[in-house]
Amino acid sequence: MRRAPGEKQRDPERTKARIVQAAIEEFAAKGFAGARVGEIAAKAGVNKQLISYYFGGKEGLYRELNSRWQSEESAFADRSAPLGELAAGYVRANAANRDFGKLMLWQGLSDDGIGGAELSAELRRDVEELRKRQADGEFPADLDPAAVLVALWSMTAASTTFPQVVRAVFEQDPASPEFAEHYAEQIRRLVGHLSA
Repeated sequence: MRRAPGEKQRDPERTKARIVQAAIEEFAAKGFAGARVGEIAAKAGVNKQLISYYFGGKEGLYRELNSRWQSEESAFADRSAPLGELAAGYVRANAANRDFGKLMLWQGLSDDGIGGAELSAELRRDVEELRKRQADGEFPADLDPAAVLVALWSMTAASTTFPQVVRAVFEQDPASPEFAEHYAEQIRRLVGHLSA
């Protein structure tokens, strides 16, 4: 079938990418409960039925965002690196992908269970990995690996969770690459001191 002059060619991958980008922005700004499919579609410049068609609706789209973060995570989170290096990688990633960090904040604030089972399973694996690191002497035996994980999550997300604190104590923009690099290095050193 030939297209009429001026008729747009459909590109499903590009359309999905526009929807995902609009969804990241909408969910980061309003959380799952506050985000509206109509707003996401309008930002993406598509009919809102395409969100159901491509992602199975709002919850499916939200799960897709979590899946994309996990894909990005596999690129920067070298699990074989020392714990301090791994934590510094998360600082950098959180700074570069602030909207993903905001998604996690909203998830925590609403505690609505969306994506909760997947996250719980992932976090249990992370605690077990920390137990192995602890057994290898990467941090003291008297620390609870679960507490270490929660502390690492808090530290690595500080520029997103407490931007006002960052601005006040560092006198820097928490979204700036300069702050991210400085803070990543400090977290790397701090966590590295645990194994000293």
